[in-house]
Amino acid sequence: MLFVNPRSGDGAADRARVAEKARDRGIKVVILDSGRSLTELVDEAVRQGADALGMAGGDGSLAVVAAAAAAHGVPFICVPAGTRNHFALDLGVDRKDVAGALDGFTDGVERRIDLAEVNGRAFVNNVSLGIYAEAVRHPAYRAAKVRTLVETAGRVVGPSARTPALRLVDDEGRQHTQLAVVLVSNNPYALGFGSRPSLDSGLLGIVVLDTPDSRRHPPGRAWSAPNFEVLAPAPVHAGIDGEPVVLSAPLRFAIRPAVLRVRISSRHPGASPSGRLRPETSPRNASPAARQEESE
Repeated sequence: MLFVNPRSGDGAADRARVAEKARDRGIKVVILDSGRSLTELVDEAVRQGADALGMAGGDGSLAVVAAAAAAHGVPFICVPAGTRNHFALDLGVDRKDVAGALDGFTDGVERRIDLAEVNGRAFVNNVSLGIYAEAVRHPAYRAAKVRTLVETAGRVVGPSARTPALRLVDDEGRQHTQLAVVLVSNNPYALGFGSRPSLDSGLLGIVVLDTPDSRRHPPGRAWSAPNFEVLAPAPVHAGIDGEPVVLSAPLRFAIRPAVLRVRISSRHPGASPSGRLRPETSPRNASPAARQEESE
């Protein structure tokens, strides 16, 4: 079963004729509309016996379908029909070959990856608190991301800033109480890259940036851990895979190792850019075609 959001990526799925090409492959297609929630549609598909679940849409929609696939132990296929397709990049799906990703249903190479969650809600990329989380709440963010981030940064870290009342303890046991940014990712990002080397490390990536007023040196820290907690006196505005949400405190993050079966076209890279540039190549970083050769 493939779910298609025709509005994602300014109509990327329609331009690539994803629904039509999926039906040609014998895949059942559900086009999303405003009538029913994606969660309801996915649950119904599983009850009807769907043996693989795919999503053509943005990363927020991908997380909903991926969580259902993990819960029911069926394979998940990522079709990159969103705006930026960060998850597809790190998964190793060719973002320029939208329709070609459908091959994951029919002749895909399968592997297992991690899913992260905050307060029980799954996410495939990251959860942001602070500057970015405040920015994504504004209607102008979608049309003018950089300008909205700059304006939000002025409010959060400027002279008259009101910083979110967040508290956490880092991996060295140090408390952080004046925070401008907290970013928790499903597997750590590589330093100097906008991608994650792998999605199966079994660890969260955690980056915190303190406000200038904190006078902390260094003014932030990055580390990895299987779980993590952020305290706050009230509900917290957050961005989950780029979507604005409000989370109840405390925020409890955890990684669920190897719970998601993913299938990727054997013609696609099968690893992120930072993963492919690793000096030591392991089977999990090789392309699906290379892994298939090794297994044969």
